Amino acid sequence: MSKILVTGGAGFIGSNLVDRLILEGHEVCIVDDMSSGREDYLNPQARFYDLEISSEKLASIFEAERFDFVYHLAAQIDVRRSVAHPVFDNLVNIIGGFNVIKTAHEYGVKKIIFVSTREVYGQNYVVLRFSNVYGPRQYKGGEAGIIANFVEAAVKKSACVLNGDGLQTRDFLFVYDAVDALVQAKEVDFYGEMNISTGREVNMMSVIAAIEKATGEKLNYQQLPGKLGEQRRSCLSYQKAHEILGYEPKIDLQQGIQLTVEWAKKQL
Repeated sequence: MSKILVTGGAGFIGSNLVDRLILEGHEVCIVDDMSSGREDYLNPQARFYDLEISSEKLASIFEAERFDFVYHLAAQIDVRRSVAHPVFDNLVNIIGGFNVIKTAHEYGVKKIIFVSTREVYGQNYVVLRFSNVYGPRQYKGGEAGIIANFVEAAVKKSACVLNGDGLQTRDFLFVYDAVDALVQAKEVDFYGEMNISTGREVNMMSVIAAIEKATGEKLNYQQLPGKLGEQRRSCLSYQKAHEILGYEPKIDLQQGIQLTVEWAKKQL
């Protein structure tokens, strides 16, 4: 078994990944500054370091732990915050990301696996570009994503907003399928980038219908004009991931929303 670092391991995707790695018997450490992570998402079997990834103290953690693999998921993803505070955004996403890469190289990490939309160059990197990930632990509102916001409204029996005609599409990826791809990326002799998705376009009206089926109740939503500049259609091919990782999405939209609704109800 391996010793693995997960940055952002108290967040949505990161905490689900940590649980899976520990279930498989790996020794896992988490670095997270808890700016968007949650304490109740921390797996008690993981060693936790409350630290910003841009900190000089990161090297001392690598020195002490001697990681085999690094999953770099820590990021500032709130678009509104990035506009309001661009310096902070750069500190986390650029300087912090560089600090993780540099330190991993210095301490001989075998492979670094990123979740990123940025170009990353090097000999021991795998970059996974996810489509729209949703599922348990994304139930936070705000920037969490359309399914998270709709599910929150459904289980709380509150109102929500649908912008546009509802026919805009996204490629919705359940978080457990995303975690499968992350785990598979560690095991193969491949370095480079690939998309992780379902390869299926789903419109917002279909999402609403799936939530209503899962809850047995109509979703109370107000329809407003579409947002200026919003992408009309979005879908990614995962052919490369299928060929290299053997990746195949297992959970369809209705199954994923059902699991998300069940989890969200337990949080009430």
